Amino acid sequence: MDAHFYNVDLSWSADRKGILTSSELDQEIVVATPPQFPKGMPNIWSPEHLFTASVSSCFMTTFLSIAENSRLEFEAFSCFAKGKLEQIEGKFKMSEIILEATLILKNMEDKEKGERILNKSEAACLISNSINSKVTLISHIK
Repeated sequence: MDAHFYNVDLSWSADRKGILTSSELDQEIVVATPPQFPKGMPNIWSPEHLFTASVSSCFMTTFLSIAENSRLEFEAFSCFAKGKLEQIEGKFKMSEIILEATLILKNMEDKEKGERILNKSEAACLISNSINSKVTLISHIK
């Protein structure tokens, strides 16, 4: 596979806030320092939220691909993700991403298969494989 590039432009707008855009996308995202930091801003996506969302959304797209290839029939998939930021050796680090996936199957006879596919998806997620944060998967299959 050849290399792929994903282009993002960031422009500072005011205070601790900026605008993310891409020539490849129609939507823009407002980003800011999170409120836990000096002059942080509430109710705006932060780099920490985007980092956590990147792992979660990659996990989902990987799951959807593997589930389709494995012919797993399911009714719903959702994932709550929690990113843990902590100071380690004097530096802030996203040390862990906890993925809490809920998979609702069409047939509970596929429970073991669903569990295998969820675990395989976490292991194959390219974003998880590109970071040094610990990624923890908690699965709920119904």
